[in-house]
Amino acid sequence: MKKRINYKSFIFLMLAFISIQFTFGQEATVIINEDVKIPEILELKKSLEVENKLSEGFTIQLYYGELDEARKIMKQYKTHYDSWPASIEYETPNYKVWVGSFSSRLEADRARLEIKEKFPAAFILKPDRG
Repeated sequence: MKKRINYKSFIFLMLAFISIQFTFGQEATVIINEDVKIPEILELKKSLEVENKLSEGFTIQLYYGELDEARKIMKQYKTHYDSWPASIEYETPNYKVWVGSFSSRLEADRARLEIKEKFPAAFILKPDRG
């Protein structure tokens, strides 16, 4: 002989069981101890990335030669563009004007397409920063 299930009673019991589970759930507190130098280190890392000092990716070279001309090129670049940081790098005996710090070749190609309007000799390179 089969017993009939009273669905109203069953639903009531299930809801009561669920509410008891939530009522007596565990609580926890998490304490994070952060070294006071971490924010300082993060700011330093950010500034080095802006200055092209940490990149392992690609950059765009606008010029290679004398310091005075490198400064002129840098000034011209800064009057036309502000999307990517630029720097003058020294490699004996010449100076280079580098633009950007791109993590992928595609990202560098997109930037070069825009930059080559004013600097047609610009090319992409993957500098050896070691």
